[in-house]
Amino acid sequence: MIRTVLRSFRKAVTPESLPAKAAAERDRDLQGLPREDPGNERVLPELIAWLGRAQDNSRPKDDGVARDYSLIRGWSSSYPETTGYIIPTLIEYSRRTGDKEARDRARKMLDWLVSIQFPEGGFQGSVIGANVVTPVTFNTGQILMGLTSGTLEFGDQYRDPMKKAADWLVETQDPDGCWRRHRTPFAEPTDKAYETHVAWGLFEAARLEPESRYAEAAIANVRWAISLQKPNGWFSDCCLSDPNRPLTHTIGYALRGVVEAFRFSNEVEFLESAVRTADALLGARRRDGALPGRLNRNWQARADWTCLTGNVQIAACWFFLYDLTGDRRYLEAARAANAYVRRTVSLSGSDDVRGAVKGSFPISGGYCTYEYPNWATKFLADSIMLEQDRADKV
Repeated sequence: MIRTVLRSFRKAVTPESLPAKAAAERDRDLQGLPREDPGNERVLPELIAWLGRAQDNSRPKDDGVARDYSLIRGWSSSYPETTGYIIPTLIEYSRRTGDKEARDRARKMLDWLVSIQFPEGGFQGSVIGANVVTPVTFNTGQILMGLTSGTLEFGDQYRDPMKKAADWLVETQDPDGCWRRHRTPFAEPTDKAYETHVAWGLFEAARLEPESRYAEAAIANVRWAISLQKPNGWFSDCCLSDPNRPLTHTIGYALRGVVEAFRFSNEVEFLESAVRTADALLGARRRDGALPGRLNRNWQARADWTCLTGNVQIAACWFFLYDLTGDRRYLEAARAANAYVRRTVSLSGSDDVRGAVKGSFPISGGYCTYEYPNWATKFLADSIMLEQDRADKV
C-alpha cells in the first residue's frame, strides 16, 4: 500500500496517457457525487463480494487479497498487511449473515499468512514481490488482528502464530513506547503516531492472552502517541509522507488506536484524547458530510478531494464515541460520512469495480489515484456494520 501510495503522489498521470476507462471514471466523478444513497443492505453484500474477487484475482493466486484494482494497471499482487485486517471483517460478516463463503475465505487468508510469517514472528511490508522483503512493525500489527480473530473463530491452530507476532512487537518496542527498529522502507523514516493501530492489534491479543505483556506494550505506545497530540487534537508525525498535512486515512488509524485503548483500559486520558481529535474532525467536515483528504495542524483543508477510506475509518470512531459519550453529533456525522462513501460505490458494471471503494473521490484525487484499494472497501464494510448495530438510534 505505502509504496504504491507514494508512487501516486510522485508520478502524476497525464490526461493524454489515461486509458479510456480511467478517463471515463474521472469524468463521471468530476460531474459530482451520485444523488442516490443505495443504503447499507444493498451495499454491504457487494463490498464483501468484491473482497472475494480481490482474493481470486490477486496476481500470485496465493489466497492473499490483491492490494487494489487499478484502472491503469489492473489487479495487483497480494498485500499481507491488509489481508490481515480483512479477516475480521469477513468473519464478522459471516457471523451476522451465515455466509459460509466469507468464513472459508477468511480461513484461506489465515493459512496463507501463517505460511509467510518470518521465523521471529514479524511479517513483510508492501505487496508480494516487493523489492525489499523485511519484517515491518505496522504490517505485523495489522496481521495480528487477523490472527486473533482467527484464533477466536477457528481455534488454537492460529494461537502460536498470533503469539509469535505479538511477542515480536513487544520485543522490538522502544522504551518510550514507540516502534523504530522495523519501520517500513516504503515511507518516510520518521516516527508514526498512527502506529496506535498496531497497539490495537496487541489489545486484541491481550484479550486472549491476559497474562502476557501485550496490553502493557499497547498502553505504552498509545501514551507515547498522545504525547505528540496538540491541545486542539492534532497529532504530529501522523502521515505516510507529509506530516504537515496528514491524510485522513492515517488520522483515522491514530484515532482508532486511542479509542481502542479506552475501550480496553477504561482510562479516562484516552477518552479525553480521542474526544479532542474527534471533535476537531467534526469541525473539519465539508457541507456534503465528507472530510477533506488532507488537513493541516489547524484542521483546515489541504486537499480539494476526499480520501474515502479516511471518512469511514473516522466514522467508525464516531460511532464508538457516540456509545461512550452519548453525544449525538458523533452519530449524525458517522451516518453522513457513511452515506457519502456509499454513494460513490458502483453497484453495476464490471466485476473489477462493482462493490469496490475508490481511494479518492474524485478518482483522480491524490490518494491511491485511479485505484480501488482493498482496505477502503474493508473499512466501509466495517463502518456499515457498526451503523446497522445502531439503526434504532433516532
